[in-house]
Amino acid sequence: MTDIVPFDEGAISRAVDVLRCGGLVAIPTETVYGLAADAANGEAVAGIFAAKGRPSFNPLIAHVSCIAMAERHVDFDPVSRALAERFWPGPLTLVLPVKDVQATGRPVHPLVTAGLATLAVRMPEGRVRDVIKTLDSPVAAPSANTSGRISPTSAEAVAADLGGKIDLILDAGPCGVGVESTIVKIEGDTAHLLRPGGLAAEEIEKFLGQRLIRADHAAAIQAPGMMASHYAPDAAVRLNVSAVLPGEALLAFGPNRVSGAEHAKAVLNLSESGSLREAASNLFDFMRRLDQSGASAIAVEPIPVEGLGEAINDRLKRAAAPR
Repeated sequence: MTDIVPFDEGAISRAVDVLRCGGLVAIPTETVYGLAADAANGEAVAGIFAAKGRPSFNPLIAHVSCIAMAERHVDFDPVSRALAERFWPGPLTLVLPVKDVQATGRPVHPLVTAGLATLAVRMPEGRVRDVIKTLDSPVAAPSANTSGRISPTSAEAVAADLGGKIDLILDAGPCGVGVESTIVKIEGDTAHLLRPGGLAAEEIEKFLGQRLIRADHAAAIQAPGMMASHYAPDAAVRLNVSAVLPGEALLAFGPNRVSGAEHAKAVLNLSESGSLREAASNLFDFMRRLDQSGASAIAVEPIPVEGLGEAINDRLKRAAAPR
């Protein structure tokens, strides 16, 4: 059985010991819980793919404790460097060229990049950076769930999905942001949004003074979270509903309900006040709970697309995609 321990000082050294031995640790970040392995250990990284049932062509994010650690492995262009200095630590991932010769005796393993010439890099908020700093190596850490399923925002959700398949879960309570990081790639003078996430695209666009080019969903995978079907519950998902059908649960938003809401099998409101930040933090937990209600489908009320609503709608569209 997988151990669940409070994320205190003792847990940091214990997690580092597990990682150094090639084990897997579920780590709490501000976005979602991640399934971490030493990014330089190929066997450990392969363990991530095995535990999640994740296809090997889907790259992973390398989490670092500081910009200097990232610079051992990737080359920063001036714009990406400015983005890192402005938004790290935080829910922003940058896709950067891997150095020809990584400035370390323990380079990031090619499994992390899925054979690409780029590496997705992020500096998370919070004490999880103490684990990475003590390990003195980036950790590869996709969401700590079975591939394609709902991402976990609590230690309990990790245990319910991957318990018995991983070595340790660090419990720091619920995640504050609740959706994965925003992923950006700079190419020349153009900034590409590969995945909307916990940092609103508008904030990045304001900082850069230019619009982010949204990724073509039919294009080749360049970063995590770009597969068409992802974040999926067992129940079917219907989006932007105007009415709830018999046997459905309702994922609501805001103060007003759609027709038939009173007959829904279960109802959870992402935010009574219409706060997109609150909705993002509740999204995966509420989807998981409605999925456990026994409903035939989850009906989702319309959610605005601006701000964090772009990331929320992205996750919902992938959850509703054919599987």
